Amino acid sequence: MEKFKSVQDLENLRKKLKDALASSKEKITVRLCGGTGCRASGSPDVHDELVKILKREGLMDVDVSLTHECLESTNKVDIKMTGCQGFCAQGPLMSIAPMGVFYVGVKPEDMEEVVEKTIKKGEIIERLLYHDPASGKTYVKRDENPFYAKQTRVVLKDCGTVDPASIYDYLAEDGYSALVKVLTSMDRKEVIDEVIKSGLRGRGGAGFPTGEKWLGGYKNPSPKKYIICNGDEGDPGAFMDRSVMEGDPHKVIEGMMIGAYAIGCDEGYIYVRAEYPLAVQMLKKAIKDCEELGLLGDNILGTNFSFKLHVREGAGAFVCGESTALTYSIEGKRGMPRVRPPRTNEKGLWDMPTVLNNVETFASIPTILSKGGDWFASIGTANSTGTKTFALTGKVNRTGLVEVPMGLTLRELIFDIGGGILNNKKFKAVQMGGPSGGCIPESQLDLAIDFDSLKKAGAIMGSGGAVVVDEDTCMVDFAKFFLNFIVEESCGKCIPCREGNKRMLEILQRITEGKGKEEDIELLENLGKMIIDCSLCGLGKTAPNPVLSTIKHFRNEYEAHILDKKCPANACTALASYKIDPEKCIGCGKCAKNCPVGAISGEKKKPHVIDQEKCIRCGTCMEVCPKDAIYRG
Repeated sequence: MEKFKSVQDLENLRKKLKDALASSKEKITVRLCGGTGCRASGSPDVHDELVKILKREGLMDVDVSLTHECLESTNKVDIKMTGCQGFCAQGPLMSIAPMGVFYVGVKPEDMEEVVEKTIKKGEIIERLLYHDPASGKTYVKRDENPFYAKQTRVVLKDCGTVDPASIYDYLAEDGYSALVKVLTSMDRKEVIDEVIKSGLRGRGGAGFPTGEKWLGGYKNPSPKKYIICNGDEGDPGAFMDRSVMEGDPHKVIEGMMIGAYAIGCDEGYIYVRAEYPLAVQMLKKAIKDCEELGLLGDNILGTNFSFKLHVREGAGAFVCGESTALTYSIEGKRGMPRVRPPRTNEKGLWDMPTVLNNVETFASIPTILSKGGDWFASIGTANSTGTKTFALTGKVNRTGLVEVPMGLTLRELIFDIGGGILNNKKFKAVQMGGPSGGCIPESQLDLAIDFDSLKKAGAIMGSGGAVVVDEDTCMVDFAKFFLNFIVEESCGKCIPCREGNKRMLEILQRITEGKGKEEDIELLENLGKMIIDCSLCGLGKTAPNPVLSTIKHFRNEYEAHILDKKCPANACTALASYKIDPEKCIGCGKCAKNCPVGAISGEKKKPHVIDQEKCIRCGTCMEVCPKDAIYRG
């Protein structure tokens, strides 16, 4: 394929691609989720088995999805390995068009039946549909599924639809049409004005207005500027940016190109942590394809706009998500924050003005420029417009990747989309914003999800992590988990973060071991406030949030650990006691035989007892009991 020399060359190919789709609209297309979650569940094996059967049955000649080379393919069935389709807990996921069937948990051994019944005869295989345990209903189509019903997919619209490895697939879905619009009918300032009008705020966590950031880059007179996409995403339980880079890399690239044009920049970097190998692979493939078609390089589409794009892999340091640490890392230096000002807009990569946004922010840009800033601003709330992606994880029935309009309540996110709490347990809290976020309790379930409401509640939007916990979770131990992560990931440059968080962690450790003192709660609060006020970067300034928010909402649990030497959730091993239910115990003696300290005694075929003075609370007895007669209480 020759490089596009003009906009018309691109549009001519787009027309061919769309015509090919229209002429084959009756063709069956199988979209199999190829996101990291479904790959881990075996989707590549499902794909290989399906291809083998389709070729055997004469339904497929070439194993390709929509590419320029196979427009005239005689395939009766096409397979696309898409990006993440969202419903990760039910993977591998498969949707079949045009009938609209959505199958969950598919396995290689299911493919014979899928081909014979669904593909050949149009029949639905009941056992492969999603059966919702909460309502007892079965759903045939994806959009009817309660997990998807309340979502508004803007960033994720094509994630799970297009083949991320095919630039032609993206072009057929109007990919790069926003770039064409910008290059042919808008000047740089008009682009920025449209982004300002949209109200888009940075989706990396801080929520700084994107248009204002771009305006600063635009006004800087430097002849050399850079634009950077932050794909570092180090929050435990977060996989939003990862999924977009894996599943729709061209949307990120298009957003970056529009941003580069707006600020007057000819070079950019996508910074991705090396633990995201699939994202790195897809981004590099997308960049290579763009270069071969002339969508990256000099005089793009015959215009005066030139842009080169590189991928840089980070070593996985959480602190490199901070803008100044990230730029140092790209330069080959140790990733450590520096004092600001100057900000990266003034002095960033190689001391040049640099505009930095995260993956989701850039992925929002093509739709904003296509549909207009007013359209985007009509979604969400006045001060938090548009949509936000979340990695919904933890003790919920339906976990996965979701995208919802700003202003949706936590109750709707957790109970309507997430399906409520696992095993009918009671909801306790949701940690919003990752390890630097805060816990929100049941009393605030009707809180609207937007930047300002979450901040007021002691949490942050963050990059979009939402970890749900139930009644069996100890909130002191939960805070300790996140603070331990922060301590491990602190770069150590400034004393408040390096030493202050360690001291907080030591206090939490002491409390969970039953060695807490009455003054510890006040000490934690004072330490937390000092760290927030004195730390150098955003990591330190938000690090105490999990501790301060759990003290605020679950102070009684801290007091129970300190004053009563008890863990209300029976989760802290040092404060727990193991007991035997005499009604369930059959006197088999397995617990006594396996106890490492001989703390269990009893006659054969009679209920046994545990000597609490000898017990070291290792939990071995509970693991080996065949009748679940031993419990922690």
